Amino acid sequence: MLILGLTGSIATGKSTVSRYLSSTHGLPTVDADLIARQVVEPGTAGYARIVEHFSATTPGLVGVRGGPLNRAVLGRRVFGGSAERVRDRKALNGIVHPLVKREMVRQVLRAWWRGAWAVVLDVPLLFEAGMETVCGGVVVVSVGEERQLQRLMRRDGSSAEEAASRVRSQWSVDEKIALARCVFGEKAWVVRNEGTLEELEHQVDQLMDVIRSRRVGWWRWVWGNPLAAVILGVLIMAANWWRRREWEEKKREGSMEGKSKL
Repeated sequence: MLILGLTGSIATGKSTVSRYLSSTHGLPTVDADLIARQVVEPGTAGYARIVEHFSATTPGLVGVRGGPLNRAVLGRRVFGGSAERVRDRKALNGIVHPLVKREMVRQVLRAWWRGAWAVVLDVPLLFEAGMETVCGGVVVVSVGEERQLQRLMRRDGSSAEEAASRVRSQWSVDEKIALARCVFGEKAWVVRNEGTLEELEHQVDQLMDVIRSRRVGWWRWVWGNPLAAVILGVLIMAANWWRRREWEEKKREGSMEGKSKL
């Protein structure tokens, strides 16, 4: 079974692509955002840990009588580039990410058990969390920065400053594309969401024709055999990890070279 990573920065249209892959192409989708909301619902361990860590210093995080987390309030607490915001974001991710990953593994295994030829790993922070290592290919949804900011302000009712802060708190689309192409080569696909919905869907249809054409024949036998699937999966993960490590080393070298010229 192909684990197809799907990612993109905030307000690029990734969720639209994810829904289309599920509704039109029938691919099971593991939605990290949805899972992230589920694991912090009232009564869960994630909810209790967030309230314990943040509530005393975050007014309005929960209502007077409890209830769901106020995601807007929490977002303002953790998004931004200051040292305090970065520290808070790491603390939040340290609570949520392990819970999300555990549920994602369960859903991927369920899709494999049911005989799906591919499953979509819909993760906004796929590269930031290092989760691309488990994928056999990745799709990055891209949009220009100006349009991205406009969509984010329209979607969330945020100011230009707030939208820019949220965009800066994540990796840029260009950086994600660069890493995807380094790790996956020709299996790194970019969907440009600059036009109409129909144009976006046409791109996705063409892309799925390419991907499906590569997942026939002996691939089905391999992924249907548990032992062969485990061995091949481990090899793919090791190769992805190594190529990411090489990319990070080159990036560090480039950064150090730039500093030495100043």
